Amino acid sequence: MRDNGFLKRFGENLRRLRELKGLSQEELYFRANLSKNQVGNIERGEVNTTISTAYALSQALGVELPELFKFE
Repeated sequence: MRDNGFLKRFGENLRRLRELKGLSQEELYFRANLSKNQVGNIERGEVNTTISTAYALSQALGVELPELFKFE
């Protein structure tokens, strides 16, 4: 079951954390070894990312994985 609202909130939180770290989308996808458009698609809530990708993003941001899921 796909919850588009959840995906949107996850993406918004990812963007918030990325901006707090002072990273561009390009810097983040490079650090996380992701494809060029993947970060933008996730931030817009357009894709249901995998746990492996979420982990790569958390490592690239220097935060614990659960931090990506701390949103209301």
